[in-house]
Amino acid sequence: MSTETSEWLNQNVLIGFTEQRGEAWHYKASDQGAEANHYAGAIPIEDVRRRLFNWKAQAVPMWVHREGHEATQVPNRMAIVRDDTYEVLGVPSSSYVAHQYDEALLGKVSDLIDDSELAIGSAGLLKGGAVAWVQIEMPENMQVAGVEFRPHLLATTSFNGSIATTYKRVVTIVVCDNTRAAALSEDGQEYRVRHTANSQMVLSQARDALRIVFQLGESFTKEIKQLLDIKVTDTQFSNFVDRILPPVNTETPKTGLTKIEADRAAYMNLWNNDPRVSPWKNTGFGVIQSVNTFRQHLRPTRGSTIRAERNMMDTLTGVTETKDREAVNKLLTLVR
Repeated sequence: MSTETSEWLNQNVLIGFTEQRGEAWHYKASDQGAEANHYAGAIPIEDVRRRLFNWKAQAVPMWVHREGHEATQVPNRMAIVRDDTYEVLGVPSSSYVAHQYDEALLGKVSDLIDDSELAIGSAGLLKGGAVAWVQIEMPENMQVAGVEFRPHLLATTSFNGSIATTYKRVVTIVVCDNTRAAALSEDGQEYRVRHTANSQMVLSQARDALRIVFQLGESFTKEIKQLLDIKVTDTQFSNFVDRILPPVNTETPKTGLTKIEADRAAYMNLWNNDPRVSPWKNTGFGVIQSVNTFRQHLRPTRGSTIRAERNMMDTLTGVTETKDREAVNKLLTLVR
């Protein structure tokens, strides 16, 4: 089954707290299969284990078969496969150590969830099971200066080498369902364990990572206030858009020029008219909202990629956080 389908998302991504937040935009009843993937409240840990993490990754040797010759084992390489389907998830070096999803994403924090206000808000598999995440959050949203947001602890890992086992803090801006990092913060964003022979998930460190969900509420509140205090004129925003879009010169092809003009028009519409951005027009927060909203909702997808999967992969791999921080830095150089 392709990971780039609505059917995959509706059967391999679990969505919680729909009573407060509604259905995921990719929800499609006909693609749900035997069991709905939406939960009115928190997602039970055992459902994540049963529905998503009910298999293990195995490391198996790789062989090259050539007609008329004996098979030769590929040196310093192995294949990581699912033990239920034997689908190949990755081909790392022989020193790679797989972190099983159940242990890395659930086992280290399950007891902490039981003793706190936190619960599982979403969990899922992407890339045929090669990438997984569990999102731990507070059931209720937070609000400051008219901005409603929800802090998360995002636990993620992979079997294809794309992501180290990572606990990272992110937030969702409720009005547009955008994932955001605390872009003004420099430290304490994540705890990362690489897939090496010496890698050990230490429970005390996982506990520290979990506490940052609460700390994130405080730091993001501070960031929102700081960005709202930055005044940005329409001219400054226009100059900002020029800086983030590709430069135009006499060698720019017509197709490229058409795309740049369309993107510029989209940014100006977000700034002036879109409820995901325009309520904070003429502020730094509005500027960052425009960049984040454009990237997650307006930027075209490639091939058969579904937008929800692309956005989640960008969040898991740190692309969203990097782009947020780049936008903040460009804004600050423009208004200072």
